[in-house]
Amino acid sequence: MSRVFLVISLVLLISFCGCASKPESSLYQQLGAEHGIEQIVDAFINRIAKDKTILPYFAKSSVSHFRAGFISHMCEISGGPCKYTGDSMVDIHTGMNINEADFNRVVELLVLAMEDAGVSYREQNRVLAKLAPFRGEVIKR
Repeated sequence: MSRVFLVISLVLLISFCGCASKPESSLYQQLGAEHGIEQIVDAFINRIAKDKTILPYFAKSSVSHFRAGFISHMCEISGGPCKYTGDSMVDIHTGMNINEADFNRVVELLVLAMEDAGVSYREQNRVLAKLAPFRGEVIKR
């Protein structure tokens, strides 16, 4: 009888251990940490450079400044160790008169860049959810 009890106990213990889930890693880690975010941003910059509608918005921008700022911003919003210290979204976009269609195109380019970098749809959606609150600070400023 005690042997049966021991076997049942072991089976239950193994079953419960199998159900325990590991804590979910941060979005920053799921994006590939610093290297992964750099890949996303570089793919995004490459896509912007090829887009005749969006490129003019960046005509007066320093690519290296934009790259560093966007990497820092993505790192912070994804739960990474970075602290974004750049200008506010309002300050950056005031006077650019970004319309909704062009804003949506930039979002499309970011999604394509995340696909280029191998980011899963789940993580893409998590990134977009983190960026969505900034929408009102960007359009028609």
